[in-house]
Amino acid sequence: MPAEPGPPGIRCEGIAKRFEGPAGTLEAVAPLDLDFAGGRTTALVGPSGCGKSTLLRMIAGLEAPSAGTVRIGGETPAEVRTRAGLAVGFQDPSLLPWRTVQGNVALALKLARRRADPKAIERLLTLVGLEGFGTTRPGALSGGMRQRAAIARCLVTEPELLLLDEPFGAVDELTRRQLAHDLPRLWEARGTTTLFVTHSVTEAVLISDRVLVLSPRPARVVADIPVTLERPRAEGVELTPAFAELAEAVSAALARGAAEAGPKGLAAQ
Repeated sequence: MPAEPGPPGIRCEGIAKRFEGPAGTLEAVAPLDLDFAGGRTTALVGPSGCGKSTLLRMIAGLEAPSAGTVRIGGETPAEVRTRAGLAVGFQDPSLLPWRTVQGNVALALKLARRRADPKAIERLLTLVGLEGFGTTRPGALSGGMRQRAAIARCLVTEPELLLLDEPFGAVDELTRRQLAHDLPRLWEARGTTTLFVTHSVTEAVLISDRVLVLSPRPARVVADIPVTLERPRAEGVELTPAFAELAEAVSAALARGAAEAGPKGLAAQ
């Protein structure tokens, strides 16, 4: 089925994941029914090892679900990936050290069988704060700059769906906050449907339109919290009472999920 016009929504029906091993069956994600609205940004938060990344990888089509289905605007993840309609970014920027920043970004276009426009790439690098660094190799960049380059590589194909797994987790706190302020404006301006995994409550509230709080493994939804803060998020919004109230709601849901899981859930972390 062809994709629907506009930013695609995501529908997960009964999606679950189990891993079989010598010690038996490990249930990573409990059966979930989830809908993600097109053009919106959703944060997935939960304790370490709860299945957040596994859920993201199933939506990306990088991990086959043990049960259930995923549809992105009516298509399977594989169909969307085939036409470069989705991009995935991880905590490790994974830039090729022998390629320049511009070359790393252009590689995404090459893999998508699209022509690289150097001027368009330079404009994108300017937007992510890397103006003048197009001919620089990754080894000469700071961690924050490498992550900006990795985000540019994700965005250069203008994907309909952007999936990010701890995208700012490998940089220092100051850089992390700056990236969390700067980069979401790029995918928001394009109307990209975005899902991202984070351990940071502050980051989840700052970036997203919606926070899904997951329980200890196997992942289930503890809370579904809409983030009603005005966009674009203003500098200093983290200091406002509205922000504090939302962050407290997310933190309380995380604590509630851990308490409901009991000792077994805590061991899974």
